[in-house]
Amino acid sequence: MGTEQLETALNRNRKILAGLLAFQGDYQAHGRILKQLGIEIREVRNPDDLTDCSHLVIPGGESTTFLKLIEFMDISDAIRSHAEKEKPILATCAGLILISNSVTGNSQKSLSILDASVERNAYGTQINSFETDLDILALGEKPFHGVFIRAPKIISTGKNVEILALHDGNPVLIRENNIIGATFHPELSGDTRLHEWFISLG
Repeated sequence: MGTEQLETALNRNRKILAGLLAFQGDYQAHGRILKQLGIEIREVRNPDDLTDCSHLVIPGGESTTFLKLIEFMDISDAIRSHAEKEKPILATCAGLILISNSVTGNSQKSLSILDASVERNAYGTQINSFETDLDILALGEKPFHGVFIRAPKIISTGKNVEILALHDGNPVLIRENNIIGATFHPELSGDTRLHEWFISLG
């Protein structure tokens, strides 16, 4: 899976330009994977940066700080517009928190573009971070190595949200139309398949 779909996407007549929300977090690791796949990338820090991007990656980081920076740079509406135009979005860890409809146990605001409820730091502190192999049918039979760092937990999802992977019975990878949300860090897995699949959606 992945490579053939990616090649199909790259062979389309329209340009692929992946935006990386570049306020904090390991957006550079996402960028390295996308460059490895032959994808042109752009660091996004203001609404104009996002205008002609075909895809958007919202990386991990510290979600409350991330949200303050998004609001300060007045980019919230541009991200929502990107989603409304059904352009693909990949949101990982804190990025997932930022786009979900609600954050339990916290009054934190969000962009509310993914019909899911999440809990911040649900597995504990940094010392409770872990790695495990995940079965993700959309990526083929080979397990995908999940890296969970102060990961959120998906508490509930809307009826149109597809659950793509579980860990201990809890969703860790979900999709609603053009939006993919992961509680783990695929950019740290050494495996390009999830990014290949993400690009193929556009």
